[in-house]
Amino acid sequence: MRWKHPQRGLVSPAEFIPLAEETGLIVPMGAWVLETACLQLAAWAERVETRHLTIAVNVSARQFHCADFVEQTLLTIQRTDANPLRLKLELTESLLVVNLDAVIAKMTALRSVGVGFSLDDFGTGYSSLSYLKRLPLDQLKIDRSFVHDILTDASDAAISRTIIALGHSLGLDVIAEGVETLGQQDFLLALGCRYFQGFLFCRPVRIEQFEYHLSGNYADR
Repeated sequence: MRWKHPQRGLVSPAEFIPLAEETGLIVPMGAWVLETACLQLAAWAERVETRHLTIAVNVSARQFHCADFVEQTLLTIQRTDANPLRLKLELTESLLVVNLDAVIAKMTALRSVGVGFSLDDFGTGYSSLSYLKRLPLDQLKIDRSFVHDILTDASDAAISRTIIALGHSLGLDVIAEGVETLGQQDFLLALGCRYFQGFLFCRPVRIEQFEYHLSGNYADR
């Protein structure tokens, strides 16, 4: 998500998301993002070459803790005719601090219709094996802070190795964030990681450009 400011140009989410969280605008913003993603899934479902694609949507703690979050999410899926099996919600560890049982109940309700879940930035916040075994997760994400110096920092390498082993032992996929070099990718592959995101593959682009890349035109990335 990017803010196209008339004077400042593209503004990074690192600048405006914290302000949206503080003011409460993150709730309507998050609802718009979720609906936009579901509309895209519905459009992709009409084409053979894209119907297999999944979209992951970041959900803030403030948005997730809204009393009607599950209801509104289900209504959005129904209204847009999106396939819930192709929708993944990315949650951060910070939302697990408050009322874990309620969090699990909401996740379970959405999981029952096919929505998947990924735990974002794993290892940077309130990691606890006791909650990890209870959550209906599909995926753990290795935070970019561990990936950035994985080739030179033994601690980052050890943490990444542990997260990968832990995820696989729990039957979860593990995806590494912030992969920017082939060296990082090769190192993670050797550790057993099979999923990646980062500038090595593509920088953030508009949907039209993404679909252009998807058609096999990778030289322009």
